[in-house]
Amino acid sequence: MSTLKKLVLALIIIGAINWGLIGFFNFNLVTAIFGNSLLFISKIIFAVVGLAGLYAISFFFDRSKNSV
Repeated sequence: MSTLKKLVLALIIIGAINWGLIGFFNFNLVTAIFGNSLLFISKIIFAVVGLAGLYAISFFFDRSKNSV
């Protein structure tokens, strides 16, 4: 598995954990870490996780032996 795919999967896992925390406990881990004073960093993190999710769609069409 390539380094890029590992990074993308790690970002997706982080996003999934954060969404699970929001859904079950109404707790946003990213905002808790960076606070409201660094809201732009939180938005960047959410955007990067979203881009990782979009990139991960390509994993469904990867027919190589090293696919996920």
